[in-house]
Amino acid sequence: MEKNLTRRSVFGLAAAASLALAVPAQASDWQPNRPVEMVIMAGQGGGADRLARLFQSIIQQERLARMPFMPVNKGGGSGAEGLRYLKDNHGNPTIIMATLNSYFTTPIQTDLGVDIEEFTPLARMAVDTFALWVNADSGIETLDQYIEAVKAADGAWRMGGTGSGQEDSLVTALLEREFGIRHTYVPMGGGGEVATQLAGGHIDSTVNNPSEAISLWQAGRVRPIALLTPERLESMPGVPTFAELGTPLEYYMQRSFVAPGGLTEEQQTYYIDLLRALSETEVWRNYAAEQALMTDFIYGDELQAYFLSEREMHRELLASIE
Repeated sequence: MEKNLTRRSVFGLAAAASLALAVPAQASDWQPNRPVEMVIMAGQGGGADRLARLFQSIIQQERLARMPFMPVNKGGGSGAEGLRYLKDNHGNPTIIMATLNSYFTTPIQTDLGVDIEEFTPLARMAVDTFALWVNADSGIETLDQYIEAVKAADGAWRMGGTGSGQEDSLVTALLEREFGIRHTYVPMGGGGEVATQLAGGHIDSTVNNPSEAISLWQAGRVRPIALLTPERLESMPGVPTFAELGTPLEYYMQRSFVAPGGLTEEQQTYYIDLLRALSETEVWRNYAAEQALMTDFIYGDELQAYFLSEREMHRELLASIE
């Protein structure tokens, strides 16, 4: 599967960002008058959770907002809990939500009564990448060795992931279709748990985002086999891509923020400006580089168009692997 992503560097927005940092979120006269609830449509420890809590810390440390931002996990039902919560709080300007690709897939697969077109798009901060990982003690070091081991397991190979129909299971299905292999998919509560279970030998492989497993790799407990990116990543030296191994598989996880439907233009602008200022902080830029995140700030109508395009792509992908 191939996807074309716009890769404009946020560094090209330096002039606008310097103004935003000097006067964060001031383009709008509106300001929240109580703490902002930052909903995370995933469990604790995964990529979405880690990023949301990092953003909370940056907002506080850089004094980007007058009111605190309070992360809360609502990841039940592959993010259905968070999606429904956002819909039920229509017009509430003190709730925003950190999204991942289940923002597209869960409404397609579940009768939630949720249409993402009704939500207020704020900003996409980055797209996250994926890698195939094994336990460091497995003896597997190459893709060929992995395929051989999975075939030998005859369906008993345990692939850990974050839920049926979510990103991990889609990547797993792509691998199965491409290489003629079968896994036993083991759903868990979040990407952090998945990586920890792999390090402990309780599952055999994962397709974690690098940010969820790099520390375990550095500790010598897990090993990346191949990246689902078009080119190698500076933060993961020596790790090949599926493309250079002869199979051009690519898949990405969007890291964005939305708000309930019914917000005013001033309220939407407040959050967009705040997130733009956040995207230019040194802490965020350093973290993104270290954790293999591809930063590309888009917002508002452009973000909504991206969401709708991704929803259709995921609808087709889900239909193709059923």
